[in-house]
Amino acid sequence: MTDRSALPGQMPNAFVPGQGNLSPEDQALVARRQAAMGPAYRLFYETPVHLVRGEGVWLYDADGQAYLDTYNNVASVGHCHPRVVEAMARQAAVFASHTRYLHEGILAYSERLLGYFPPDLSHVMFTCTGSEANDLALRIAEAHTGGTGIIVTENAYHGVTRAIAAMSPSLGAGAALGENVRVVPAPDPLRLEGDLGQAFAAHVQAAIDDMVGKGIKPVALIVDTIFSSDGVFADPKGFLAPAVAAIRKAGGLFIADEVQPGFGRTGEAMWGFQRHGLVPDMVTLGKPMGNGYPVAAVVMQPDVVAEFGARARYFNTFGGNAVAAATANAVLDVIEDEGLLENSRVVGAHLRQGLEDLAKRHENLGPIRSAGLFVGAEIVAGDDPLAVDAAFAAKVVNRLREARVLISATGPRANVLKIRPPLVFSKENADLFLDRLDVALAR
Repeated sequence: MTDRSALPGQMPNAFVPGQGNLSPEDQALVARRQAAMGPAYRLFYETPVHLVRGEGVWLYDADGQAYLDTYNNVASVGHCHPRVVEAMARQAAVFASHTRYLHEGILAYSERLLGYFPPDLSHVMFTCTGSEANDLALRIAEAHTGGTGIIVTENAYHGVTRAIAAMSPSLGAGAALGENVRVVPAPDPLRLEGDLGQAFAAHVQAAIDDMVGKGIKPVALIVDTIFSSDGVFADPKGFLAPAVAAIRKAGGLFIADEVQPGFGRTGEAMWGFQRHGLVPDMVTLGKPMGNGYPVAAVVMQPDVVAEFGARARYFNTFGGNAVAAATANAVLDVIEDEGLLENSRVVGAHLRQGLEDLAKRHENLGPIRSAGLFVGAEIVAGDDPLAVDAAFAAKVVNRLREARVLISATGPRANVLKIRPPLVFSKENADLFLDRLDVALAR
């Protein structure tokens, strides 16, 4: 089970009010933020960054200093991409209403988006956020199966609605897990013995058996297909198949949460589930879909949504509005026209090789796991890959911030560097990151 105490405030590199080397102006901003926004928000880094502008892979602070963004998956095709901004503004100036009117834009985008999926996944429904998408997927799954039992991994994050927070262990002890939620160990090759796929499936089957023994019918296994909050677990390809077979045999569905790994992030394919040779029952999409504009979706097999559609109307005022459709369509244009899927593969391989080279010289840099431009790098104590060092990981993150490079840390032990730059990241950007990480590790 997750050691939640390893994540104070659930952010290992969070700002602590009253600390940090803040200017008087930024101290005043923090005070205003606390007064107006309350106590539940958190800021990144020991010394927070006051950002005012973004362009491509760069973010700029109030003094005009540039920060290399090696973390942001929301601006997937680069901050303020001119083609996306132009499409957004052009549509907003013409028509911005919802899906209860006929409109060509949302239909054209729906058909185009579905063209990236296997033919069996042929319906799409729109929301504003990944949290909403997962919430809708859960409602649909419950209507289809009649079940209520959910299986997630030990440090999963799937969103912040009431239902989805109850199946997001990474939120910490302050967000209690639902009674019908079962948590299984992440597919961590360092900690699960034997064949990874079979070992992970055995834990899923044990969760299913526990549910059934307590009279709970399984509804779904939902996983982020790169297991980002668990520490990034990508390989070997295909290891998810036995677990998916187990949940389907029990009458449940497989929901692939592609909010983080989707839209070319993994380099070899548009969606993370494709690396496992699977066709999910449902797929949820979010963050990178609109490059910063709030648009998300659920893609599903038609029979899965039939019961839900027969019994309930679905409407989301902003989900699938005309501006969202135009913006999301422009994101696909950029991914295609700028070859970002191939860029993710090529630059991701270059970045991983550079990290593996650094690991030969820095004993604290442990195993590297990645797919495309999604990388998890363990920070360990000495040369023991199981001896984690969360405190050193936090230091590395904050040292990089001082060097004007932005990353974060993740995993149940808060010791995995989470490296996830915009898809327009170049080899030159990667080399700059590697140089500054080399210095941060050596300090």
